[in-house]
Amino acid sequence: MMPRAAQRVALPILMAALCGVVGVGAADKLSELQSRFDSETKGVHKAKMLQRLGDAEFEEATRAEKADDYTTVDLIMEKYRDNVRAASEALEKENPDGERHPGGYKQLEMHVQKGLRQIDELLLIAPAEFKPPLQLVRKDLVALDDKLLRALFPRRHENKPPAHAVPTTASPDPDVRP
Repeated sequence: MMPRAAQRVALPILMAALCGVVGVGAADKLSELQSRFDSETKGVHKAKMLQRLGDAEFEEATRAEKADDYTTVDLIMEKYRDNVRAASEALEKENPDGERHPGGYKQLEMHVQKGLRQIDELLLIAPAEFKPPLQLVRKDLVALDDKLLRALFPRRHENKPPAHAVPTTASPDPDVRP
């Protein structure tokens, strides 16, 4: 998670960049949603608020992409990832048992899936020099999604390694056995 001081610095920079791309109205809406999200302390409410905030961030990212402003796209998607992380941590802190109390967990997991689709679309059209930050955001979102699914369905995932874990005994060639 981004340190508090870095968040205070990054948000105005993000908002300034958005003002140049989409105008003051959209940036004000995003800024208002972000400030309400940041001030929310309850995990379930934070997860539900992320749906509106995330959708607004996706709209801004799409506008920035259409203006060929991929630096802003990267900033927006990194902020989205940080918001998902904050909502996930708030949910875990408030109610660590996602299986018994799935409120918030389900909404957050579904929105992360939407975010992954958005990132995948951006990766298809982004110039090569802007892909590495988007790939990092995608990797982090996949890990957060896996964590949310494990919280919602712990018994289904008891014996399975995390999706990003690679077995050390597996051979890259299926015909060669260890």
